[in-house]
Amino acid sequence: MAEATLTGTTVTELLAELAALDDPKMRKVNESHGDDHGVNLGKLRAIAKRLKTQQDLARQLWATDDTAARLLALLICRPKAFERDELDAMLRAARAPKVHDWLVNYVVKKSSHSEALRVAWFADADPVVASAGWALTTERVAKKPEGLDLPGLLDVIEAEMKGAPERLQWAMNHCLAQIGIEHAAHRTRALEIGERLEVLKDYPTSPGCTSPFAPTWINEMVRRQQQR
Repeated sequence: MAEATLTGTTVTELLAELAALDDPKMRKVNESHGDDHGVNLGKLRAIAKRLKTQQDLARQLWATDDTAARLLALLICRPKAFERDELDAMLRAARAPKVHDWLVNYVVKKSSHSEALRVAWFADADPVVASAGWALTTERVAKKPEGLDLPGLLDVIEAEMKGAPERLQWAMNHCLAQIGIEHAAHRTRALEIGERLEVLKDYPTSPGCTSPFAPTWINEMVRRQQQR
């Protein structure tokens, strides 16, 4: 575990560095969102910049099961170096929301296995795993919709989003909004589903930020597109 890395830094030393950066106040805030760490992400990124890409070190950091160390691992890893089964196992072990989010967005989306994993995770019985499948589907809705059954996705969202667990519900809502934003032919139905289900309608939103309530989100993004 404490083998020297390319930069001469050991995993043990990095864990100590991360522990020293842990801020109790930040940890308390993060824990309210399910993330058990208190390291400022800007400082974490500075460490990653210093270390540069180191795949072996990334695997060692991930194996510690420490949330801050896993976030660092995702910043210094080589996404295309992971095998499909390895990514699947990592996703199932990533219970902290921030680790889950970074794994999907920084690693899986850049992998050649992303589509196979999207299909496998989409219908998984574990709602946290399924939320990753929905996140990858949302990426395709926006960037590569060819071959996707958009009406079918709307059917599933309409039937299941209201009662879905929080993280899965959030992912499905994002997909609903993305369909409405990117695909005019399905916009009316997406808006109707959002209005009827009222998911995230009362979600607290900071001034200047767009509400995650799908109808508000869709209308605002479409308005911005039309102004370009």
